[in-house]
Amino acid sequence: MPTTQHPTAPARTASRSQRPFTLWREVLAAYVAPALMAGIPAVVTGQQDLAVAAGTSIAGTSAVVAFLVGAWLRHGGRPRPWTATTSRAALTATLVILTAGTAAALGWFTAQWLPAHTPIPTSPWLERLRLDLPISAALATTIVTLRWRSTLTPSAT
Repeated sequence: MPTTQHPTAPARTASRSQRPFTLWREVLAAYVAPALMAGIPAVVTGQQDLAVAAGTSIAGTSAVVAFLVGAWLRHGGRPRPWTATTSRAALTATLVILTAGTAAALGWFTAQWLPAHTPIPTSPWLERLRLDLPISAALATTIVTLRWRSTLTPSAT
């Protein structure tokens, strides 16, 4: 028996199979994925500090970076010419170096400078930021940049 398509159903084409870049979805995924991937093992193994970090410094950093990078790449719906023409690898590497470097500096500032110059005491949670922030920033930047580039039409690149 041949299959028929309902007359009101949208036709499936190659262009419909790819979702457009939607910033709020990217930010939500950037928060939920690392929170689950770090949080579930932390709960299973009883690592309370990792469980807290999973929902705060790890997932929070990923979501903030995904929002900032995604908003910058979208540039009001019209990509900057150089971001659309630069190779995926070069664009991703450049943005990862910038965001991870900035996050590493922020992690150092929070872990080292803040306790030395303010009444905030040094704690293991502050020390975690030295690794949590740059790793989360690098992963979020990579995923969002590659996802954004994959949604560009050939005429925009």
